[in-house]
Amino acid sequence: MRTVRVRVNERDYERSVEPRLLLSDFLRHELELKGTHVGCEHGVCGCCTVRLDGAAVRSCLLFAVQADGAEITTVEGLAQGDEMHPIQAAFRECHALQCGFCTPGFVMAVHAYLEENPRADLSDDEVREGISGNLCRCTGYQNIVEAVKLAAKTIYGATS
Repeated sequence: MRTVRVRVNERDYERSVEPRLLLSDFLRHELELKGTHVGCEHGVCGCCTVRLDGAAVRSCLLFAVQADGAEITTVEGLAQGDEMHPIQAAFRECHALQCGFCTPGFVMAVHAYLEENPRADLSDDEVREGISGNLCRCTGYQNIVEAVKLAAKTIYGATS
């Protein structure tokens, strides 16, 4: 067993875990944060995306012990009380989900993408490139693209 100390969604945690425990399983089973979904378990689908020290990472590809001392943000950490984060609100407004399984991973990937590209006037092609690491089996992606563009406009202001 190894001790892991992390700060998740602005809250400190300490747990003793098996060295082989995946970060995704640590978040879901040890911390009861079920918003991080596990899809392919190979880092391909993006459903398990979280922010680790600011970077968007696939939590199914990391061991919990690798996150020792890190700051993690999961989809549960984006909302401010009862108010959804603008990305979450844009996904709802634009109907950018069907079954919703991939949505937390998309939201976290988009969160990182918009921080790296702080503009309100993103093109469809730029957004498609930005979300290309996440897969959705239900939608045609257009509503997801529209949601990202709406979120960017909401966060960074509409261009004139």
